[in-house]
Amino acid sequence: MLNAKDAEEKRERPLLAFQVITDTHVTADPDHAYNRNLDRALADIAAHAEESRGIMHVGDVTDHGLAEEYDAFARIWRRYADRLPDIRFATGNHDVGLGVWDERLHRFLAATGMPGPYHDYRIEGYPFLFLGTEEGLELFCSLSERQLAWLDAKLGEVSRDRPAFVFLHQPLKDTVAGSLEAQRWYGVEQDETLKAVLAKHPHAIVFTGHTHWEMDAPHTFYDGGGTLPPMFNAASVAYLWTDEDERKEGSQGYYVEVYRDRVLVRGRDFTRGTWVENARFEIKSSLQRQLTAE
Repeated sequence: MLNAKDAEEKRERPLLAFQVITDTHVTADPDHAYNRNLDRALADIAAHAEESRGIMHVGDVTDHGLAEEYDAFARIWRRYADRLPDIRFATGNHDVGLGVWDERLHRFLAATGMPGPYHDYRIEGYPFLFLGTEEGLELFCSLSERQLAWLDAKLGEVSRDRPAFVFLHQPLKDTVAGSLEAQRWYGVEQDETLKAVLAKHPHAIVFTGHTHWEMDAPHTFYDGGGTLPPMFNAASVAYLWTDEDERKEGSQGYYVEVYRDRVLVRGRDFTRGTWVENARFEIKSSLQRQLTAE
C-alpha cells in the first residue's frame, strides 16, 4: 500500500527519469558474481523503469580493462537492450588506470562509444556532464585545467533554477561515504580546484562511485556543507563496503526522478529488488534552497 508521499508522487509524473549505477567490475567469466549482479541490475531497470531516459554509469565498468571484459559487458547488455534506454559511461581507475594510458583509454572509448575522457549530453534540456581522468593513475583521477574550465563553462550555461547532473568516478575528499580522510577512498588530485569550481554552481548534483560504500552507511548523501552542491555515493553493482571497513555482498544503484521543483533520488537494492529504506532523498531546486537559507 502506498503512503501519502508515494501516492502524491505517483500522481505527479516526473519531467525526467534516469538511473545511476557504478562499479560493475565485469570479468571475462560469465558465471562470476559481478557479471550476475550486472545482469540482475539491468533486469531490474528493464522491469521497473519504462519511462527512463538513460542509465548513467560512473566508472569501473570492468575489473581489469580487458577487451574480453568489455565483450562480456556487451553480451549482458544485449539481453535487455530492447527494454533499456541509452547508457553513458565515466571512466574508472579499473578501466583506464595503470598500463599504457593511450591504449587503455582507446579500449574504453571503443567499447563504450564515448567521445573522450570527459563529455556532456542534454536530455530533455537537462545537462549531464561526465568527468574523467586524463592520466592512467592507479587509484586517483587527474583533471586538466582545460577540463575544469570546460566544466565551469558548461555549468555556467545552465539556469540555476534547474539541476545539472555531474558524474565522476572518484569522490572529493571528506564528502560522501568512503571519502573521509580516515576511510582513504577519496581520489581527485585537483580536489580543491574542483571544489572551487563546483562551489560556483549550487544547481549541480554530483554522483560518484569508487568507494563501494553501502547506501545504509552515514554520508551516502552529502548536502554540500553550505558551500558545495549536493553529492551522492552511488555504491556499487558488483559488491559493497561497510563503515567497519569490510566487504559485503550486495548490489545497489539509484533511480532518479526530476520534478518541477525538486529531484527525487532513491536507492535500489538490486539483489532483493527493493528500495533501500534509508536512501531516499529529495533535493529542492538551488533557488529554493537559497530562499530557505535566507
